[in-house]
Amino acid sequence: MKKVINRSYVIFALVAVFFVLLTILGARFFINGAVWATRSLNNHIFTSGALTTAGSVNDSNGVTLVSTVDGKRTYNSDWYVRVSTLHAVGDKSGIISSGAQSLYRSSIVGYDKINGLYNAINGKNGGVTLTINSAVNSVAYQALDGSKGAVMVYNYKTGEVPCMVSSPTFDPANPPSSEILNNDSRYEGVYINRCTNGIFTPGSTMKIITTICALENIPDIESQTWTCTGSIKVGDDTITCSGVHGKQNLEKGLNNSCNCVFADIAIKLGAKKLNATMKKLGLKTKLTVGRITGSKSSYSFKDAMKSDIGWAGVGQYNTLVTPLHMLSIVGTIANGGTYIRPYFVKEAPGVYGESGVNGSRSVSISPEIAAKLDKLLRSNVVNKYGDSTFPNLEMTGKTGSAERGKQNGYTLRHCWYVGYSQRSDFPYAVVVIVENKTYGSGYSVAAPIANKVLQKLLQG
Repeated sequence: MKKVINRSYVIFALVAVFFVLLTILGARFFINGAVWATRSLNNHIFTSGALTTAGSVNDSNGVTLVSTVDGKRTYNSDWYVRVSTLHAVGDKSGIISSGAQSLYRSSIVGYDKINGLYNAINGKNGGVTLTINSAVNSVAYQALDGSKGAVMVYNYKTGEVPCMVSSPTFDPANPPSSEILNNDSRYEGVYINRCTNGIFTPGSTMKIITTICALENIPDIESQTWTCTGSIKVGDDTITCSGVHGKQNLEKGLNNSCNCVFADIAIKLGAKKLNATMKKLGLKTKLTVGRITGSKSSYSFKDAMKSDIGWAGVGQYNTLVTPLHMLSIVGTIANGGTYIRPYFVKEAPGVYGESGVNGSRSVSISPEIAAKLDKLLRSNVVNKYGDSTFPNLEMTGKTGSAERGKQNGYTLRHCWYVGYSQRSDFPYAVVVIVENKTYGSGYSVAAPIANKVLQKLLQG
């Protein structure tokens, strides 16, 4: 009798283990089923590694960017639309990992947790609608004029991203061979979405961050004055300025993008306070755009000397930022200190909760500091760049020209513009970076691109 009871216990234990494992398997299938079913090895939806059985991807105005026609993945007929939306839409093989065809594949092919791929196999595909405006993207790509760089726009009230252009790019309808893509310098970094995953020296756009830190930590910073003579001596180093600006306060110093002012401010603040502010602004956090996970911006003050801190304050030390991060900071300022996470997929089966999400734990700015920055950044346009640079936009902003060494005797610069419209009916922030220019500045190179893109968006 005792043996029977013991055997019963063993059987009950085995049955219990079986049901536990079955439950785990069911849970894993429920969670990961979409990923498993839509791998490129699945010949129901892929042919020779290329997606073929899938629904359409449309832009915010209903323009079809890619769809399946006669068993083939077919892209929009306009070349500029195809190349400018590559990093948002993706390619057929999934090499561009930031594209909707990779990140939202289950929605596009029509997978659901109950029927699996039954609908897709039987010709009932899904589809997604992006927040992307293909006409605006085309303008952004053409404005870059063949340069490497990025242009991104987002609605700082809702999080919608109408423009996300990364260059270099390629035509997904007629892609170059992998040998060309991997070895031709024209396509260097082509697989990366520079808007979200490119990291760059910020140049004078860093002065926005230095100003935030100063307003948080130096009570009389707005009444202090400095005299710029063209450079300041810090130990054995000399921090140079772009001009001789004379006597200035904080506002004038920001208008003139004066290195003397902001190097001095950074040194007074010190590494500890700068570090705390940069942490609150999320510079070591991976920000997201829907399901796109951006790269971390980075900085370090370990073993930094005073002159290093001074250079950091003007954006020329070891700080590296993503365009997404700078866009998120100014968008948070524009929205009174509340950061709304950007997203680029408007409608997709099975996708919920990506729009209008408060991300204040990622980027944190107090309403009081945001209000002061709002006035200072508006002053930059009114008193330095001129409203005529951005007609009808009531624009704010900051330019940057980050020096990146020399090439053939010419200084290479990353040219930046980041800012936003104060118009209540046009709540859009923009970031532009044009890489390694041998001429011009953020004002002459990046700002006109920002204006062209926003003007196109303003047209509706």
